[in-house]
Amino acid sequence: MDYFQIASILVVLSAVFGYINEKYFKLPTTIGLMLIAIIFTFITIVSSYINPILFDHQRELISQIDFSEVLLDMMLSFMLFAGAMHTNFEQLKIQRRPVLAFAFVSTLISTFLVGGLIYGVLQLLGYSIPFIYTLLFGALISPTDPIAVLGILKKIGIDKKVETVIVGESLFNDGVGVVIFLTIFKIARKGLNSFHFNEVLKLFGVEVLGGIALGLLLGWLAYKMMKEIDNFDTEVMITLALVMGGTILAHKIHVSAPLTMVTAGLVIGNDTVRNNAMSEITEAYVDKFWELLDVLLNTVLFVMIGMELLVISFKLDYIIAGVIAIIIVLISRYLSVKPLLAYFERKIKFIPKTDFIMTWGGLRGGISIALALTIPQNMNRELFLVMTYMIVVFSILVQGLTLSRLVQKVKLK
Repeated sequence: MDYFQIASILVVLSAVFGYINEKYFKLPTTIGLMLIAIIFTFITIVSSYINPILFDHQRELISQIDFSEVLLDMMLSFMLFAGAMHTNFEQLKIQRRPVLAFAFVSTLISTFLVGGLIYGVLQLLGYSIPFIYTLLFGALISPTDPIAVLGILKKIGIDKKVETVIVGESLFNDGVGVVIFLTIFKIARKGLNSFHFNEVLKLFGVEVLGGIALGLLLGWLAYKMMKEIDNFDTEVMITLALVMGGTILAHKIHVSAPLTMVTAGLVIGNDTVRNNAMSEITEAYVDKFWELLDVLLNTVLFVMIGMELLVISFKLDYIIAGVIAIIIVLISRYLSVKPLLAYFERKIKFIPKTDFIMTWGGLRGGISIALALTIPQNMNRELFLVMTYMIVVFSILVQGLTLSRLVQKVKLK
């Protein structure tokens, strides 16, 4: 089966599941599509005992998709750029300090908390797994997923200050989380003794600062080009070229492509660039193009997440570890945001229970699964993949569905 056939089947399934969701379930798109995809997968598994044809076709389809490559190398840049471009830049500018603190500091704290607690739990369950491997799991599960977060926060009417912090954090900690994961992964492969601390600083600095710098440069160049002309067709193509060419360039010079795209999206989306470089019709076309592309890629992604159930090996002890990991990730999330909120509370008056909203609203998504799939088999990949999948499904279905109720309770109080 070639890539065109695979893409066509995924788009058809996404359209059908989207129709079913809008017609009957009426859930937020990300939640509804993943739920329907999981139900469809369960039906396929049950029906395989009667007739395995559908099961075999669906399993063959999913097994031919390199989820990690498709998401990290192809889809992620488009979705991050679209999300950043539609983020309130002025609010983000006002709250840049808490946003950056949560994106960097909170992610690091959570990585070590999750890694340490999971290490202890797995030892009790009889798994003799090195700490560096559980730290790797902490790195892949700690970043909140901007794709899941953006889709749900748009519909629940959360306080703007809290929304800006959660969205801004998820946009930046995505790139930061990938860099932390890659750093720990290199240490795990080489061994701690052969990996020097200055190498870690160099890798982290080049990836993060280089990605932000490249994003600023590419965003500025695109702005200059768009300012010189007034043709919405060409200007839409400039933004598309920015994402596609910028992603390739970021990979070539070894800087963070996610941070490049987030930064470039913020540059193109801010009001100054819009007012100086885009006419009203150009702005409308650019926004509609990226909104449509974002919705399409989101629907395909969450259908893929639901169908990944077919290629994951569930064992009882894996499931037990996954249930405990859900609790650990929530506790670690709370402990990683609470001190920072207490610090910034002096300068920014957050609404009550912001710590609980940020904990429950810290959703995990496809990026965590994609990173888990890159772990080699000799680093306990199957165990970490099951734990990751259970956390992601719980995060989106349970936390995503109940987040609006939590926000409403806070509003009433």
